[in-house]
Parts: sequence; structure tokens; C-alpha cells
Amino acid sequence: MLHSGDFDFSFSGLKTAVLYRLQKMTKKEIKKLTPAIAAEFEQAVVDVLTKKTTAAAKEHNAKSLWLSGGVAANQALRSALEKTAKENNLAFSAPENQYCTDNAAMIAQAAYQKIKNQTAQIINWPDLKAQANLRIS
Repeated sequence: MLHSGDFDFSFSGLKTAVLYRLQKMTKKEIKKLTPAIAAEFEQAVVDVLTKKTTAAAKEHNAKSLWLSGGVAANQALRSALEKTAKENNLAFSAPENQYCTDNAAMIAQAAYQKIKNQTAQIINWPDLKAQANLRIS
């Protein structure tokens, strides 16, 4: 992904690569190497996101970098993006960790409130159709 020439990033692709590697290892090897595997996974994510973000900022003449969402709580990524922003004369912003939440938690909270207020329409899973642009209000 580092040399793809685009700004795309796929967590699923990286996770699949790790899965295939783990399938070739014994349980004993996995147990022994779990901390190293986790560290390498995190570093791969940080490296790719930092490089692609920097490249996108340069191509689009950005003046700043903003890191948000659940991933903004990752200190390694936050530090790497803050460093690259400084090196490239870009302002850097990220919310305090307490505000770095994942979208799934926000959607779950919205669903909870709708069910609690009896304004939710309950849908059976087999009948559920994906609709990317639904409003939660």
C-alpha cells in the first residue's frame, strides 16, 4: 500500500495479510509473537496512513491536517501525523482522547434512543437492506 500511488487504505487488506501469515504459524509461535505482530500491524497502519495523508495534503495544497474518529486515539498515529505536519508546515489538530469515538458507538446510541422513545422501526435482519445515506434524526 505504501507504493500504490493512490490515497486508498484498506484495513481489511492488512488484516487479511496478517490472517494468512497466522495460518502458517503454530499456536506456540503465535503466542510468543503476538506482541511483535500487534506492534508491526500498528506500525504498518501508521506508516501507510502518514505517507498517504502527507501525499494527499501536498497534492491538494492543504494548509492543515485534522485527525478524528476512533483512530485519533492512537498515540503512535497521532504523533506521526503531528510530526509530518510540522515537517511540512501544516497546522495539526486532533480532539482530546475523550472525544475520539468510533462511529459504531454513535450509531448504537442513536438506535438506543429511538428504541427507548419507541420511534424506531424494528427490522428483521434478513429483510435489512443497506442504505448508506439514511438520516438518524
